Amino acid sequence: MALHPVLHAVTQRIIDRSRERRAAYLDHLQAAAQQGKVERAQLSCTNQAHAFAAMPDNIKIHLKEAHRPNLAIVSAYNDMLSAHQPLEAYPAWIKEEALKAGATAQFAGGVPAMCDGVTQGQPGMELSLFSRDVIAMSTAVALSHQMFDASLYLGVCDKIVPGLMIGALTFGHLPAVFVPAGPMTTGIANDDKAKVRQLFAEGKVGRDQLLESECQSYHGPGTCTFYGTANSNQMMMEIMGLHLPGTAFVNPGTPLREALTRAAARQAAHIAAQGENFTPVGRMIDENPSSTPLSACWPPAVPPTTPCTWWPLPAPPASTSTGTILTNCRPSSRC
Repeated sequence: MALHPVLHAVTQRIIDRSRERRAAYLDHLQAAAQQGKVERAQLSCTNQAHAFAAMPDNIKIHLKEAHRPNLAIVSAYNDMLSAHQPLEAYPAWIKEEALKAGATAQFAGGVPAMCDGVTQGQPGMELSLFSRDVIAMSTAVALSHQMFDASLYLGVCDKIVPGLMIGALTFGHLPAVFVPAGPMTTGIANDDKAKVRQLFAEGKVGRDQLLESECQSYHGPGTCTFYGTANSNQMMMEIMGLHLPGTAFVNPGTPLREALTRAAARQAAHIAAQGENFTPVGRMIDENPSSTPLSACWPPAVPPTTPCTWWPLPAPPASTSTGTILTNCRPSSRC
């Protein structure tokens, strides 16, 4: 199966333009990597004691061991935004599964998350793009303690995911698994919502009726019910192999959503330096998967409000790069 010539040309330009900087970055990763040793082995006993002083005794026992990976949890949780509210339960699931997989997990830090759907037309919107840099810095601060051997990044949306990604690549010697919340279930039809907005603009219904209509559209946990930047970011991360396959568009509050989150913890332990398939995110994300989202296809027959994720055949595991998009693609079973 031939690679599309335009995609090949773009990829080659990325390789040529970034060759020197990429080589310097990989040298940095090599210097930072401690393959076969836990990150905390670099710390003094005093440093380590500070890092797990508050952990339960059964976890302290494992953290004292020099062979057991410790997973970082970096989360964009808050309970105001529907896209991030489901993340509240994730750390407990991840910690449980990490223990089952022979690892431990600690909540390394939180990052802010804002939503343009709330701030549009308001002064707060001016902080939207700036928040990405704050998120990247917050991620780096969370990982700066040298206690972690792989990381799970909990978040969605168009500032949060790029910010988490910048932070993750700054610590690119660590494996990374991104964990989304999934989309909220379908609300009222777009035509019905548009009709109420039109009636309000004409002065035929009041603000109470307009608010009720909007609340029936944006009505529960999860990302917005249209193919906007939140859902496209989830699709992009799956295409790049940073999500578990098939995880982007599973609704919150379902058994499958919990199962996928738990599986993400097991995968993070599996790809840690002490695991079976060490996969530093800085080596995994190269010119191939970073150009792949540019070619993510959208079938014209699928309505814009129906999320659809695409991947090369076969669906890639999260532990390896997805490579480049080939000409033979298929939609997921949720199309």
